[in-house]
Amino acid sequence: MPASEASHFMMLFEILLAVVLGAIIYLFLTKKKEDKLSMGDGWWGKGQKPDSEEDAAIYPFKVETSDGEINYLHRRLDEVRFAEPLEDSRFRYGFNSNYLRKVVAYWRNQFNWKKQVEVLNKFPQFKTKIEGIDVHFLHVKPSHVPEGQSAKPLLMVHGWPGSVYEFYKIIPLLMDPGSHGLSGEHVFEIICPSIPGYGFSEAPHKQGFDSVCAARVFYKLMLRLGFQEFYTQGGDWGSLISTNLAQIAPSHVKGVHLNMATVTTLHFKQLLSITLGRYFPGLFGFEDVDVQRMFPFKTKVLYRILGEGGYFHLHSTKPDTAGCGLNDSPVGLAAYILEKFSTWTNHAFRDLEDGGLEKKFTLDDLLTNIMIYWVSGCIVSSMRFYKENIGKGIGTQKHEKLSVQVPTGIASFPHEVLHMPQSWLQQKYANIVSFSYMARGGHFAAFEEPELLAADILQFVGKVEKGNFAKKLGCGLL
Repeated sequence: MPASEASHFMMLFEILLAVVLGAIIYLFLTKKKEDKLSMGDGWWGKGQKPDSEEDAAIYPFKVETSDGEINYLHRRLDEVRFAEPLEDSRFRYGFNSNYLRKVVAYWRNQFNWKKQVEVLNKFPQFKTKIEGIDVHFLHVKPSHVPEGQSAKPLLMVHGWPGSVYEFYKIIPLLMDPGSHGLSGEHVFEIICPSIPGYGFSEAPHKQGFDSVCAARVFYKLMLRLGFQEFYTQGGDWGSLISTNLAQIAPSHVKGVHLNMATVTTLHFKQLLSITLGRYFPGLFGFEDVDVQRMFPFKTKVLYRILGEGGYFHLHSTKPDTAGCGLNDSPVGLAAYILEKFSTWTNHAFRDLEDGGLEKKFTLDDLLTNIMIYWVSGCIVSSMRFYKENIGKGIGTQKHEKLSVQVPTGIASFPHEVLHMPQSWLQQKYANIVSFSYMARGGHFAAFEEPELLAADILQFVGKVEKGNFAKKLGCGLL
């Protein structure tokens, strides 16, 4: 080869090599940037954000209700107008008004709200202002920490139509697991915030407050409480908020535990598994339990989504319209919310005259959750959270496309509204250290099966802690 051609060839080769290396470096740097979700900032108070520093003080809070509020509720319950249900419809058309009569009678004549307020106030509660709105939270510390241990901070986040009350049964199990027949290897200091717009947290006054904003607010809350590292746990919206928190602050979140996990985009292999996974489960990483819960796909997934998704579409498009009626009517509010505690606990409860509500819960517990929505007047703002998240389009947000690198534990309950197999979730959660097929339970896991959920959280944290210890030990040996 002549020298001139060789020189020309080398020059082209060097250009090509530079382009390839540049592309590799670009992809590497882009990937590094994609490993973390930008936290951003926000202001959700009324009017313009003031120039002065936000008051970071934390104030004690207690639930209080006046006699006037209770008398007004009783009057509204006395004036209720019931609709007649169809014969033998049970809960297939929604909440059956024959059973609703029983619920209202108990609410009016036997339910003791003042007693339940004492129950709500048994755990320390606080408020602090973050991004212009008051954020309500429980902060419960164990009374005794075994020698040689330290309490691990655990942020627990509820969803809709729940509240922090969902966690009242699981909190003692996590603070003192050894006394409740669980492994005492780890104990927790529990922080349970109310999502802004839910319960006793102030509702955002401006449009745009979504799950990423909630995660950022809770991250600021944890830092304000002095926690540089912590675990987080959630189901429903709490699952997404916990996921976003792990994306925002992966170096601060030691682990994320979810009792509901979803993905909003499926790759070709996952899409193919919808048709072939029943026949070739191993090819798609399906366990027998996955096949049992997902197939036939039309019945157990598509029809289930259509049958249970009406509220979702309504909340995501016109939340204020239906919300105004629910905010005005205590009985309408109860029927709307309690129907979810029936069907989402077990889909088969549709076929029962009472919706199976008292199989898993007491009326006192169910009505306490309803009262939190009623006395705070938060039903409209809680429904708006769907529009803020879903109104932008499913699968369009950056956090939906970004993987989670933080150690993840997933408790998959058999009666959850929608089952997601681990092989699907791994495209989103890159570091699943624990995936448990739970023996029983549905959507409201902490409320319904606190012992099972607590045990799974404990074993998950145990695995993460052992893994961290092994990493530290390995680094020390190098």
